[in-house]
Amino acid sequence: MTARQLIGLLVDPGSFQGWDAPTGAAPVDEGYRAALARARERTGVDEAVVTGAALIGGRAVALVASEFGFLGGSIGVATAERITRAVERATAERLPLVALPVSGGTRMQEGSAAFLCMLRITSAVQAHRAAGLPYLTYLRNPTMGGVFASWGTLGQLVFAEPGARLGFLGPRVYEELRGVELPADVQRAETLAGRGLVDAVVAPEELREVLRRSLSVLTRGPGPGPTRTEEREKEREGAPRAVRPTVPDSWDSVQRTRRPDRPGTRELLRRAAEELVLLDAPGGRDGALVRALAVLHGHPVLVVGQERAAADRERPFTAADLRAVRRTARLAEQLGLPLVTVVDTAGAELSAQAELDGVAIEIAHCLTTLLAQRTPVLAVLLGQGSGGGALALLPADRVLAAEHAWLAPLPPEGASAIVHRDGAHAAELARAQGIGALDLAEVGLVDAVVPERPDAAEEPAAFCERLGRAVGAALDGLTGVPEADRLAARALRHRRLGDVLTR
Repeated sequence: MTARQLIGLLVDPGSFQGWDAPTGAAPVDEGYRAALARARERTGVDEAVVTGAALIGGRAVALVASEFGFLGGSIGVATAERITRAVERATAERLPLVALPVSGGTRMQEGSAAFLCMLRITSAVQAHRAAGLPYLTYLRNPTMGGVFASWGTLGQLVFAEPGARLGFLGPRVYEELRGVELPADVQRAETLAGRGLVDAVVAPEELREVLRRSLSVLTRGPGPGPTRTEEREKEREGAPRAVRPTVPDSWDSVQRTRRPDRPGTRELLRRAAEELVLLDAPGGRDGALVRALAVLHGHPVLVVGQERAAADRERPFTAADLRAVRRTARLAEQLGLPLVTVVDTAGAELSAQAELDGVAIEIAHCLTTLLAQRTPVLAVLLGQGSGGGALALLPADRVLAAEHAWLAPLPPEGASAIVHRDGAHAAELARAQGIGALDLAEVGLVDAVVPERPDAAEEPAAFCERLGRAVGAALDGLTGVPEADRLAARALRHRRLGDVLTR
């Protein structure tokens, strides 16, 4: 697909306005001049990139689209200057920027001069992001070398074409330099997405809708939830309560949260979000992590949550998942969006490989990342909250909990094994430790408890809507607080956690 064909697939009909103008003098080398002339004649464009502005779903955006037919989409000095000018213009006009690279890398005919121009483009992209503007990239087949290692992968969201070859060094060069073949699947888009290095693999015909929904979230200013009287009345009717007449039995709650039909993070988002873009995470749909861009009761947010179990097995929370949590938190900060974490895990991965991968170290880094996060952080304890895997997502300005959710250093069976040297006393330990949501609320570890009537698994739609309203109400309160005040309150909150237990 040519650059102009792809642009035509993405933008509102008739809305594209080109920005391109000639840049740079003709090269001295006669053979190179002839190659450029042939490329212009063959492609109908004068350089390896097309730039301009258009509408996607009625929203104005700037576009930078590579043309692979023009010398393999390679980046020379003139190409880099065109890209840089487009990025700078997008920044000046306060436009979101969508880059559509497809390239073998920098132009070998221009050597180091072209290679170093990656710094020029990257500097312009950094200024665009620093201005608080969205920068989205769609990596096409192939995107290699300096383009992949700079502006191609600097998108706050990085999408990729199915089957695309994406990497630093092309297979032919790799084999020549190393003497062995590069495994074919190493540089495949799906492989990178499975390792959390690409946010989503999206077919070209689906890209317009993904961009439309992403821009709908990213260009929406922070705002309150519903304002109509009947909706506010409904919110009050379903408002979370910190104290209920009957406190659930903690062991019963543990068993309820293990029901396979209990709503998980994905179901919560599908039912509660007004706009939703699911992003890829390590392990894909079979992994333990869910990442999403969403609008929850009028608030654009980034969500990172745990999907505790597949139909036949628990999903352990891995070191790669924890790195993806930190990446998502950094993205929320770059975009100025609240971060919503959803805790529902039987615990972090327990294995020799997990130890070698540094899972405990990654938990520590998650804690420091979320504690230092400059945007609001809201944690939702949805179900199981076991061990370091749960702790990693809990540093927050506010914590909501489902009525049967629980939080403990270990599953009750593990605690029983430590205290009694067997697992037979799990129920007894669950009740004695005060791990239930209402117990946690009474000692100030949870700010509000969202009712289950009587169990989220038996009323999934109503429960998810109720929890969604509670999330919206909490975000209403957090987003209106000045950053300095909110960070000071967060520090004080964590300084005092657990104090009530020692009085």
